[in-house]
Formats: sequence, C-alpha cells, structure tokens
Amino acid sequence: MAVLTPPIFPLSISIVVFAAAAAAILTLKHASALTRHDFPDGFVFGAGTSAYQVEGAAAEDGRKPCIWDTFTHQGYSPDGSTSDVSADQYHHYKEDVKLMHNMGLDAYRFSIAWPRLIPDGRGQTNPKGLEYYNNLIDELILHGIQPHVTIYHFDLPQVLQDEYRGLLSPRFIEDYTAYAGVCFESFGDRVKHWVTVNEPNIEPIGGYDTGSQPPRRCSYPFGTNCKGGNSSTEPYIAAHHLKGSLHWRFGKIKLDI
Repeated sequence: MAVLTPPIFPLSISIVVFAAAAAAILTLKHASALTRHDFPDGFVFGAGTSAYQVEGAAAEDGRKPCIWDTFTHQGYSPDGSTSDVSADQYHHYKEDVKLMHNMGLDAYRFSIAWPRLIPDGRGQTNPKGLEYYNNLIDELILHGIQPHVTIYHFDLPQVLQDEYRGLLSPRFIEDYTAYAGVCFESFGDRVKHWVTVNEPNIEPIGGYDTGSQPPRRCSYPFGTNCKGGNSSTEPYIAAHHLKGSLHWRFGKIKLDI
C-alpha cells in the first residue's frame, strides 16, 4: 500500500499525456469491443494487488499486526480508514478468482502477508496462513491463471519494528531471507514467478524521509510531525538493507534486485 503523489512533468510531456488521455476518453465508447485477442501472443494479461490492501481478516487465524496496521489504527491514513476488512479476499478468494477467470486474466500478482505466514516475524509458520495461500494458489491454477507472488509488499511485522527498528537494522536481512525461504519451500512447486520486494524506493522515502508512511520516521525540512528519525541518513540505511536482503541464493533460485 503506497500513498501516491502526482509527478510534476515538463509542459511538453504534460501536453502529450493530456492528448493521450483525451484520445482515451474519445475511444471509451469502443472499450466494450476489447477482448483478450486484441493482445499479442506472449502478452501476460493480469491484475495485481497487495495483501494489506485486499485480504482483510487482519486479526483472524493467527495473523498479527504489521506496521501498516499500526499506522492506520493510529489515524494516519488520509481518510482515517484501516484494512481490517478491505476487500475481504481472505474469505472470498474463490469468488475473486472466478471473476478473474471471467475477465480472461492470464495472471494474478498478489503478495504474501509476512505477519500472516510468520506472525512473529521469524520462527514458527502459521498453519492457517499456509493453508490460505495454498488454497489461493491452487484455485488460481485450477482456473488457468498464473500465480505471480510478491514476497514483501511493505507489511513488515510490527514485532520486528519494535524489536530492532525494522529496515534500519541489518537483522532485517536475516529475517527476510528466512521468510523468503519459507515461501519458496511452501509454494515454489507451483509458483514460478516471484517479485522480491515491491517498489524498493517507496518504503525508504515514505517511511524514513518524508514520514508519510510507516514507521513515520523523518526530520525537518524533509518531513514534519514524525516521532523520530533522520531524513539525511535513514532512507539510505533502509534502502541498503532492503537491497542487501536480495543478494543470496536459495537452492536453484538466485535473488537479485
């Protein structure tokens, strides 16, 4: 889950973007004629989500809080909402997969919720979390949809943030590596497409530079109203540890960024 801010484009680019948008609006009436066959062979037609945005069931079946739960429950989301329920994919994944199938999707990119699969950040795997992701993957394959799995999409277990300040500690690398290994061991027989970290620039900027995202660390003048942090150093430390977690091998799988 990322808070997006509109980019500032040069005038020439803005004109091109506006022209493209206008053309899209003018041809909108013909969108109903678009089919899967309009895409070239080999094109993977899919959709993507993150666990925190769609799963819901935030406190069910052994899942424990992530840093985004803490952030939203403290009232820092723009509209005051949380993802305690959200799209409730945890309970309605079969209906969701059926909709994807009816849309003609080739692939679905979703993320594993670290605090659902390994609620304490390291150690014991949660059987209910394991069951849910196995069921989701099997349902996708049953409907001819490729599972594309993101291992980490910003939802660091809150317990690791409390224990060693999350991405600011090199201990994150060891815990991420163990968590990723559980994912490969549990789902690698069916999942052939992996995303290691979602948008690795976003969390260091939002979480440790501007403070607009959890864990809300920043310093003036780059960010305001943070509970601590140093915007001149911490974004680089966090990014370094994120990148460091991606240089290793697991069996025949080599992770890199």
